[in-house]
Amino acid sequence: MERPFTPSARPRKNNLTLSAKEYSKVAGTIASVRRHRQQYEDIPEVSNGHAYTSRDSASRGTRNRHEPSFIEETSFVRAPLNSRVTSGVASAMGKGKARQEPLDHVPVEIQEAMILEDLLYVLMGIEGTHINYHPDYSPEDDDPLQGIRFVASSSLDASLRDLVERVLPLGTYYTAITAFIEQRSVLDFGLVNHALCASIRGMLKDYQTLLSQLEHAFNTSPQFSLQKLWFYVHPTVHTLSLIYHLILELGAADNAPPDYSSSGSSDDSQDAELAARDEALGMGGAKLKAVLSEAVAGAADEEILVKGGEVLSILHDRMQAMSGDPTATVVYGTLLRDAGRPYVAMLRVWIRTGRLDDPYEEFLVKESKFINRGILEMDYTDEYWERRYTLRDGSTLSGAKRQHAGIPPPRAVTSRMPGGACIPPALERWKHKILLAGKYLNVIRECGIEIGQDPVQINVDDLGMDDEKLYAFLDAAYTHANRTLLQLLIRDQALIPRLRSLKRFFFLAQSTFLTHLLDLAHTELRKSAKSASIVKLQSLLDLALNTDMQGDDAMYREDVRVTMASSGLYEWLIKVVSVSGVSGLAGGGEDYEANGGGNNMADDQAAGSARKEKKDDKPMLAIDALTLDYTVKFPLSLVISRKTILRYQLLFRFLLHLKHVEQSLSAMWIEQKAAPWRRAVPSHPEFERWRSRVFLLRARMLSFVQQILAFATFEVLEPNWRLLEAKLEKVQTVDQLLRDHVDFLDTCLKECMLTSSKLLKAYSRLLTTCSTFALYSSSFSKSVNQAIAAAEASEDDPGMAKRLDFLNKFETNFNHWYVKIHLDCVQFYASSENVSLLPLVVRLSSIKASM
Repeated sequence: MERPFTPSARPRKNNLTLSAKEYSKVAGTIASVRRHRQQYEDIPEVSNGHAYTSRDSASRGTRNRHEPSFIEETSFVRAPLNSRVTSGVASAMGKGKARQEPLDHVPVEIQEAMILEDLLYVLMGIEGTHINYHPDYSPEDDDPLQGIRFVASSSLDASLRDLVERVLPLGTYYTAITAFIEQRSVLDFGLVNHALCASIRGMLKDYQTLLSQLEHAFNTSPQFSLQKLWFYVHPTVHTLSLIYHLILELGAADNAPPDYSSSGSSDDSQDAELAARDEALGMGGAKLKAVLSEAVAGAADEEILVKGGEVLSILHDRMQAMSGDPTATVVYGTLLRDAGRPYVAMLRVWIRTGRLDDPYEEFLVKESKFINRGILEMDYTDEYWERRYTLRDGSTLSGAKRQHAGIPPPRAVTSRMPGGACIPPALERWKHKILLAGKYLNVIRECGIEIGQDPVQINVDDLGMDDEKLYAFLDAAYTHANRTLLQLLIRDQALIPRLRSLKRFFFLAQSTFLTHLLDLAHTELRKSAKSASIVKLQSLLDLALNTDMQGDDAMYREDVRVTMASSGLYEWLIKVVSVSGVSGLAGGGEDYEANGGGNNMADDQAAGSARKEKKDDKPMLAIDALTLDYTVKFPLSLVISRKTILRYQLLFRFLLHLKHVEQSLSAMWIEQKAAPWRRAVPSHPEFERWRSRVFLLRARMLSFVQQILAFATFEVLEPNWRLLEAKLEKVQTVDQLLRDHVDFLDTCLKECMLTSSKLLKAYSRLLTTCSTFALYSSSFSKSVNQAIAAAEASEDDPGMAKRLDFLNKFETNFNHWYVKIHLDCVQFYASSENVSLLPLVVRLSSIKASM
């Protein structure tokens, strides 16, 4: 059976006793203080007509008053001594204002001994006998973050008062810092504030250790004096003052109310803002509106706390402002490093796994959970890519800031973004890479692919916000995520074959596929857009694709489907350019749509007038509304998104319209090759001139359309596509891939003259004139037969004047819009803005020379 372990008594140290000289000096000092107090304790005090000595009063108060030395603990954050020993307790122990004695006639040595004892209380935030709270101090009204101010007795010797007043700010700093730690340690202030409080608490431990050493020296060393106290606490005053001014700045920013006046004061402006956000999100419905309304209302009612990135930004700014002070650099550097650990931990999880672990909304990336893969598969938009994960400050890669729901306005005083929307200065230039790296990994994870180990060997657990190794880690993690997603898109998802098939479906206006489709659907396309059968057109499209498409294109032909646009191509383009400018059209029209284009025309005067004029127009034909749509699945929908599909549709409708007008004029030329048109009628010279003018006008119109079609196909689309293919072979990053794809489409739109309102207006009028002229082909043939019949009968032709007047209107209209408007605009833009139009100027000038 084992014997219980009994610890042996530790031997006492012989050096704990005082020498005879030290013992005599301490005993003499204590005896002197006691004799001095004895003289004043025997002075009688008058109360209710009875005289009591101070000693009797103290004993009676002790018997009649409950001992409050064990008050219920109200906080485990503050030191227990601060919460248990109060001014009332100090009074019961001989401290407090009631026991304060005048020091005028007390020797300076005795005053120093008494004031030293009080200072040890004050340095812990406790009121002493001769050092009391400031008369203006009120615990109920004063801000605890301002700290408690202390004042020394007016009867204190002037030589001692100077040193005492130098030490007193330490009590103010200590009480303010402890109040800050207690206040910011609650959950709502987030992990960064918790880490900051823990770091400050660690610094206070050194301060409390210093106080315990000072108290030991006061009790044991006869040589301990006020001057030595100041010598020991002097460095601590500066350190605590730095922390004190930091918490004052944090508290001032926290108490500043957010300014929401800029968001609009009327109900109409709020409704318009919500509608714009709905359109920008591309998602309607009551559910989304409820989510946005709740987010806006919550942001307006809830005061935004100083947390997350804002705390780190304030720390960084103070460290930069006081970079010339070595102590400030060390203190703020330590606090910034410790407070940034939770932030770096969130950054590490996001950039390595694509998961956002931000329970208190402190991180720079924000997640919109109501946007998921289901929405992408239904509408194949790029909402997941654009708005599922965004920066809290609303900034984008283009440099603009979008006003989404949940983005608060800047602070009114400092113009700093509040809370997590404030990005730490050290990460400001890395914020887009941080966002994209997490997005890339998140996309891979959503596809069900396990994310492999990244090659980054840097341990970021101990890195600070301003450590150079952190930047190396961010760059390496971004490169790894980028390369992984790029391989997934190009190799596993066959992105490049998809883009080639998309180009062939939408851009090959000279292909047999489009010609075959127009021939098969000729009858259906002559109907109005509302009357045309989309099911029939889809079956004809499938027939044309099955006949003409081979190879890789045949694999993706089922993804192409027929749709009908709600407005005409040129009318819609002119509206977009007039509302949003060229950048709105280059952006695929999303800026116009975000402003209510097509859905809220009453808000725009130009769109309202266009809609008013549209009431008098004829119904739009199916050929003018026909367009193609393309279905892709996630994650290819990130590249072939709704915005890029819209650009493809604009270019397809542009080429389709040209091809249709060309076919109409070619059919007119075939009809005019018949015998009546070729028959000579020398007896009717006016008819001969009229027929020659019809031939010439038709030839000029056909040449114009063919030159535009050839320029768009061979001078714009094909060269730009070859450049895109060369870039795709060398692409290194996903964002570069997206940028190159969008730049290709935007360049095609610009060089096809679809971004200038003047060119669009002249071009649409010219094509309308040509298509209308082709519609009168049968009427011209009838006029030829009538003129020949009149010439054979040797009769006058009464309709010739009318025919000449009708033809003259076509010639005048075409010459005006072609020579005076369109050609001049093309020459101007080719010489000033768009050099790529120079080949078109040469082509069109040849037509002008033949006029």
